[in-house]
Amino acid sequence: MDITLTEFIGYAASAVLLFSFTRKDLRKLRWFNSLGCLLFVIYGFMLDSVPVLITNLAIIAINAYYLFFKKVDVSASDNS
Repeated sequence: MDITLTEFIGYAASAVLLFSFTRKDLRKLRWFNSLGCLLFVIYGFMLDSVPVLITNLAIIAINAYYLFFKKVDVSASDNS
């Protein structure tokens, strides 16, 4: 079975995205999820698929917001 570079990137993106959901640490989940989405952006660019590009760029932006701008007080959530 021959696999194209485009297919390989799509499979890699799917694998990284699935792996991200196995992380218990939310920051690690967001980092791995962003990496998977970045691979999907490359995949979408290679396929010339605007919906894939828009969706994954939006997810990267949301992850970036929570990773860099939204600071969560972990001690406050532990007391609930």
